[in-house]
Amino acid sequence: MKYLVIIFTFLIISCKPNLDLAPAGWKGTSTFYKNAADAEAAVTGAYAMLYDVYRNEHILTPNVIGADDGIPFLTGSADRIALWKYTMAPSNVYTGQIWSTAYRGIQFSNVVIARIPGIGMDETLKKQYVGEAKFLRALHYFNLVRFYGEVPLVTQEITSLDGVMAPKAKLDDVYNQIEADLKDAETVLPKGYTGSNAGRATQGAAKGLLAKVYLTRAGNTANSPYWQQAANKAKEVIDGKVYDLWEDYADVFALKNRCGKESLFEVLFVTDVQGNSFTTGYAPRGAPIVPSNGFGIFRVSKSLFDKYIATDKRKAVTFLTSYVHPATQQTVQLSVETTDPALAVSFWKLADPTTKIGSQGGTSWPYMRYSEVLLIYAEALNEAKGAPDGEAYDAINKVRKRAGLDPLKGLSKTTFKDAILEERRLEFCFEGQRWFDLVRTGRLEAAVKAENSFGRDAPIKAYQVLMPIPQREVDANTALIQNEGY
Repeated sequence: MKYLVIIFTFLIISCKPNLDLAPAGWKGTSTFYKNAADAEAAVTGAYAMLYDVYRNEHILTPNVIGADDGIPFLTGSADRIALWKYTMAPSNVYTGQIWSTAYRGIQFSNVVIARIPGIGMDETLKKQYVGEAKFLRALHYFNLVRFYGEVPLVTQEITSLDGVMAPKAKLDDVYNQIEADLKDAETVLPKGYTGSNAGRATQGAAKGLLAKVYLTRAGNTANSPYWQQAANKAKEVIDGKVYDLWEDYADVFALKNRCGKESLFEVLFVTDVQGNSFTTGYAPRGAPIVPSNGFGIFRVSKSLFDKYIATDKRKAVTFLTSYVHPATQQTVQLSVETTDPALAVSFWKLADPTTKIGSQGGTSWPYMRYSEVLLIYAEALNEAKGAPDGEAYDAINKVRKRAGLDPLKGLSKTTFKDAILEERRLEFCFEGQRWFDLVRTGRLEAAVKAENSFGRDAPIKAYQVLMPIPQREVDANTALIQNEGY
């Protein structure tokens, strides 16, 4: 199961709501789900949906250019520019992709959860498979609820059109389902896997994601009970001693370290077989250093680039600031200020230098890393206790030490909170975190207005802490109401 993301292809039925999607080539339910091999194939199909979610720009684009970390080239996709300028419409292709891929993944998970319990097979493995599907369902709903707020909550396999006209569920109901799925998952998932099973969801992945869910539910509310719950769950991961930081930040993203000691959960790709677009897609436009030359989808903002001080070891790993032209052997210097897309600093830490086919890199998507558990623990402790204590400092300073930064000390609750948010920005840049962090801390509007380079001048409004529900879904599902403002 190491390369879970490459197994299945899917049928998209464009005239129906995306709650009603089924896998192409999937055996009929009357003949499938008979034995353990069928069960494993069903779970593999659920994992395979992550390929559609994370190989391209679905999660990445809003988190990079919808926040303050990146800038789209103005000669690129109009929908990408609309996200950056906060003029996006319900027809925006990127927000539409997030919705449709998430609900296809939920349908696959629901099928597993409904069908596998009836198979005659090893009971422990059966419970594990259902736990994996619940983890994946929680992951998809967590993406949906953070992007769109209230969304349809579908927890049963959809077998007819009768099941697709679902209204929005209350926010608490969606979060409660996410929490219930992760609590169930953590009780039945193993601590780790070996060999070809590497890449499956683990107990630590469920606990870590639940800590992040609690952190998100706490939002920007002082004295929220979710702060302590986030700290407790993160501490369970820390005390389990399954995970640790790589000494070198570059090792986090190395192909040889996939499913390594820092990874709670990652989406696996296969170089030149079923890969991602992180190499060709984000190289400088036209740069002859990657297959098909670089696409230059978007560039690094100066405000992000300048946040890394000279001694921060993450900067050289995260960005491409120069390259040697293979034909002339001349060094090409890149800039965060030039208007030329061929000479712009690029995001680079997820690049796969071994790929020989355009948009087929094999670097994993790091969904959750141990460094995030440490920062969740530090942030939650600070909020729960009203000030940072020794454990909170220890947690954030482990991350800073690897980066080559001095330890923090002597901060107030407010300045420590600010330091955590900045550390998350630098540690998880280009990992689909920034927009979510700004929204949950109530800082999105200020950050977007502050990042005003290249004439952004985004007229962001308070309601745009949520994305528009895709218009095709509103048109097809008469029970579904568009988000306010759109």
